[in-house]
Amino acid sequence: MEMVERYIFAVTQKLPQSQRKDIAIELRGLIEDMLEDRSGKNHYTERDIEEVLLELGRPKELADKYRNTKKYLIGPELFDSYLYILKVILAVVGISIGIGFAIQVVINPVNILDHFVDMIVSAVTALPMAFGWTTFGFAMGELMGNVKKEDLQWEKEEWKPTNLPPIPVEHSRVKRGEAVTSIIFYVFFIVLFSFSSDYLGVWVFHDGFNGVVPFLNEQNYGTYLVFIILILGIGILNECLKLAFGKWSYKLVLYTTVSNTLSMAVILFMVTATDFWNPTFMSELVEANVLIAGSEGYDTVNWIWSRVTFWTIVILILSLVWNGIDGFLKARKNK
Repeated sequence: MEMVERYIFAVTQKLPQSQRKDIAIELRGLIEDMLEDRSGKNHYTERDIEEVLLELGRPKELADKYRNTKKYLIGPELFDSYLYILKVILAVVGISIGIGFAIQVVINPVNILDHFVDMIVSAVTALPMAFGWTTFGFAMGELMGNVKKEDLQWEKEEWKPTNLPPIPVEHSRVKRGEAVTSIIFYVFFIVLFSFSSDYLGVWVFHDGFNGVVPFLNEQNYGTYLVFIILILGIGILNECLKLAFGKWSYKLVLYTTVSNTLSMAVILFMVTATDFWNPTFMSELVEANVLIAGSEGYDTVNWIWSRVTFWTIVILILSLVWNGIDGFLKARKNK
């Protein structure tokens, strides 16, 4: 009955999560009844099973009948996850903007009206951006994860139950919680880099808040912001692809490796540029009385700061290699 379970899995994976359990039970009962009518109870062969599944048709077509619809940007198998993640992301964006407003008011209450206007502008800009990136990511996940050769209208090859993919093993399935957490992480940093870049640095307190010594070159930050959002957007796309595939496969590993390599190339381009990091970072720390020039603390911080680019590159390369190997091993388990 393994072929039957594979068929039921292939059908229900294309249906909304809320319907999968009930339809699986219904479909399993239907198949058993058809087998009994054909061969008698408990006397059917693999050939009988194959003929019944052929009579039911392709999993995609049967799923379409259960859905009573065939045209969509984001399919029903992803739509529940899409709505859930979209709600979470919009909530995270809204909360992040609210927290940023609260911090600005605490630090500089005199300009509360300006901070309020900034919050409104941030919300009007960030919320549509979050909606757009999330929708685009799931739409691409639907396209790249769901379009297969047998789904194309001009495909004339006869479908056979033996072509059904195996049910993925538990360890090789994409964990929904991890993907959702990663998407929230990426969205949070898009908001942070887009609307709170002034606070990316060392916060200075001397009898109250005195300002921030930025890590990045503020004069060229706007130029690199586009690349930063692109990198984080690619991260969202990767997680949406994982949700779309539902399991690790060589195809998914290829997509994620290519996109991760593209992201790493962009990051390397940024961090190795002479105008990306704050060129006066150490001197500003001295001027802000955070460090004393020539002290042991100054030398330690200067040593770390001078190697930020190097360690960023090392961590990126190790991360890329590890993600590729981990994805390959998980995909191999499905073979």
